[in-house]
Amino acid sequence: MASVSGLSGFDSASIVDQLMQLETVGRTRVQTRVRSEETALRSLQTLNTRLAALATKAADTGRPGAWSTLTATSSAPGVGATATAATTASSFSVTVERLALTHQLAFTAPAGLADTVTSGSTTVRLDRLDGTTPLELETDGTLQGLVSALNDPANETGVRATAVRVAEGSYRLLVESTATGQASDFALTNLDGSDLLGGATPRVGQDAAVSLGGITATSPTNTFADLMPGVTVTLAPPATAGTVAELTVARDASTVKTQVKALVDDLNAALKEIDALTASGGSGTAKGLLAGDSGVRSVRTALLDAVYPGDGTSLASLGIQTDRYGKLVLDEAALAKAYEADPESVAAALGSGAGGFAARVQDVAKQASRSVDGTLTSAINGRQEGIKRLNGSIDQWDTRLELRRTTLTRQFTALETALNTMNSQSTWLAGQISGLPSWNG
Repeated sequence: MASVSGLSGFDSASIVDQLMQLETVGRTRVQTRVRSEETALRSLQTLNTRLAALATKAADTGRPGAWSTLTATSSAPGVGATATAATTASSFSVTVERLALTHQLAFTAPAGLADTVTSGSTTVRLDRLDGTTPLELETDGTLQGLVSALNDPANETGVRATAVRVAEGSYRLLVESTATGQASDFALTNLDGSDLLGGATPRVGQDAAVSLGGITATSPTNTFADLMPGVTVTLAPPATAGTVAELTVARDASTVKTQVKALVDDLNAALKEIDALTASGGSGTAKGLLAGDSGVRSVRTALLDAVYPGDGTSLASLGIQTDRYGKLVLDEAALAKAYEADPESVAAALGSGAGGFAARVQDVAKQASRSVDGTLTSAINGRQEGIKRLNGSIDQWDTRLELRRTTLTRQFTALETALNTMNSQSTWLAGQISGLPSWNG
C-alpha cells in the first residue's frame, strides 16, 4: 500500500521506521546468536582437525619402526653400514679385499668420428657372454654411429660407450658394462666375429669381496645386503683393498626422544587450545568460545588420563609426567637413560601395543575426531543443525516483519488520509465562518 506521508504534516513514514526498529530487536538477537554459533563452530572444527592430526602423530610414534633405533657406524671412510630392527647391538671388523668393477674393452685402433670402423657389414655383434643370444646391432658403420647405437636405450645393450680423444681428430673406442661384477663381461666384434678396431684390451669385471674373521663374502655390486642379519654394508672410494673398518651397531636414543617429544608437544598444544576455548572467564582470563561445553572438557580429561597406564603406575620413570597446570613435562635425559637400559620395556610402555602411551593417546584422539560419530564431530553436527534452525527463524522473522511493516504502513496511511480530510474540512469551515456577516446590535 502506497504511503501518503507528509500530506497532513504528519510524518507517518518516519514513525513506521522507528516502530520497525523496535520490532526488529528480536531478529537482531537471533542474528547475533548465529554469528556467535558460527564462531564457536569454526573453533570446534579447528580443534577437531588438531585432534585428528594428533591421532596420526600418535600412530606414527607408536609404530614398531619408530622404536627400531639401532644405528650402524663405520670407522673407515668409504665403508658404510645400515641396520634394521632384524639385527642386534654388536660390533665387528670388516676388511675390504676388493671393490666391484665393471667389464671394460679399450679398442686398439684409433679413428675419426666419421671414419668407417666396421668391416664386412655395418652391423656389429655384441655378445654378453651370459648364455643369451648375441645382439646384432645396426649402425651406420662410423665410429660415431657405433657409439650412438651402443648407447641407445632402445637397444638395451647393457653397455655404455664413449669415444676417447687421443689426438687431433683421432679417437679410441671405450666400452664398459653398466653393471659391475664378474658376470658383467661381454665381447664386441664385427658381425662375422672378426676383431673390431684392431681388437680390444679388456679390464675384467669383478665381484666385490670383504672378509670377516677369515670368512670371505662376495657381491656383484659394492653393496652387501644383509651381510649379517639386518646389517647392510656398502663400499665406495676412498676404500681400497686392505681397508679395515670397525662397524658398530648400537642403540640410538635420540630418535626415540625426538619422537616422544613431538607427541608430547602436540598433546600439550591440544590441551592448551581446549583450555582457551573452555575458559570460564574468571581470574582475569577471557571467557572461551566453548565455555561450559562439557563434551570438549571430557576430551581434555581423557587426553590427560592417557598419560596413566591404568594399572596404578605412571610414566614418571620414563620421563613423562604432568605439572601443576595439567600439562605434560618430558625429561629427555630420564627417557634416554630408561631406553638405553631396557629398550623393549620402554617401547612397550610408550608404543602402540596394548597399554602403550601412544596407543592410548591415539585412541582418545580418534574417538574425538572420528568423521561419523566422534565426540567433536557430533558437537559440530549439533551446532550446524542449530545454526540451520536459527537461520530458518531469521527467515520467519523477515516474513513477519514484512507483514508488520505493511500493516503499520496501511494504518498510518489511513490515519494520514483521515487527518488530511479533517484538515481540509477545518479549513473549509473556517472560511465559511469568516464569511458570515457581522451583526452589530
